[in-house]
Amino acid sequence: MLDDFFTRALIAGIGVAIVAAPLGCFVVWRRLAYFGDTLSHAALLGVALAFLFELNITLAVFIVCAAVALALVLLQRRATLSSDSLLGLLAHSSLALGLVVLAFMTWIRMDLMGFLFGDILAVSKADIATIYIGGAAVLGVLALIWQPLFAATVNRELAEAEGMRPERTNMVFMLLMATVIAISMKIVGVLLITALLIIPAAAARRFSNGPEQMAVIAGIIGIASIVGGLYGSLTWDTPSGPSIVVAALVFFLVSVSPVAALISHSRRQAQGEKP
Repeated sequence: MLDDFFTRALIAGIGVAIVAAPLGCFVVWRRLAYFGDTLSHAALLGVALAFLFELNITLAVFIVCAAVALALVLLQRRATLSSDSLLGLLAHSSLALGLVVLAFMTWIRMDLMGFLFGDILAVSKADIATIYIGGAAVLGVLALIWQPLFAATVNRELAEAEGMRPERTNMVFMLLMATVIAISMKIVGVLLITALLIIPAAAARRFSNGPEQMAVIAGIIGIASIVGGLYGSLTWDTPSGPSIVVAALVFFLVSVSPVAALISHSRRQAQGEKP
């Protein structure tokens, strides 16, 4: 029988995979991987401020990530730098600031590696409740904005012409990203969150015929990565967070293999022949 800590890790990881899948699809479609990296780097600053002001870590990470997302929007309007330059500036400066703040707090002993690379085996029942309640809220809001967000992803100008207010929708999407990073930080850590968002979605792209189908397949791959990574970590005594990402990488490599391409092509031909 599985130990309690392992069961909790599985339940928590599956919850994160389900929530990350549809958001990860938009990250892939919009080529926002660097934006995800920026928010995950900013999460460490949130951890530092949580210790400094004795705040809830998840709440502090969300506030900092949301502030960074808002700062990006404001800088894009006023600065002459390109978006990738602004993202690089925000990512590295927030990460460095977080490390400096932590260095000054000599009276606090903390597991920095745990925050950087995650410690899913240490999740508590309260963490699981946070993941599932927060995740349900994220999925609910995403369902409400799915149509305008997808329309803005395909053609921003057309979405504006149809009165969908893509800028407001984009801001909501950024806040959802901040929420997912805050609730999933304990699973794979601030440096590997983006991988959990991107890799299952990228692997699902080859096997899907539509956006909703891609989100579902990404969720299945994400869950399989959590289960495979945790069992691999248990078997070979490897770090749990990186093991999950390696498992996701294996699924991606399978998805780009010639065999997967042949299966995908045959399936699409069969669907095209249907009356």
